[in-house]
Amino acid sequence: MSDYQQFLKEKKQIDHLLSQGFSIRYITENLSGAFLEFHRAVEDGSAEMKSLHITTADARKYFSVKYMEQQARIS
Repeated sequence: MSDYQQFLKEKKQIDHLLSQGFSIRYITENLSGAFLEFHRAVEDGSAEMKSLHITTADARKYFSVKYMEQQARIS
């Protein structure tokens, strides 16, 4: 798979989780890429968690922008 195809796949996964009401809670970066942890509150008061492994540089830039937008809404 080309880097661009991989980027589109990772971007779609990020957008899908954000559209479902998840927010980026934790980011861990290392030589293998970035590991994103998404959280959302559920009706019973607990939290649901999903994780993604992001490998492309463009997708890492993309989630960084989405994270900054998220933080701007909170402030």
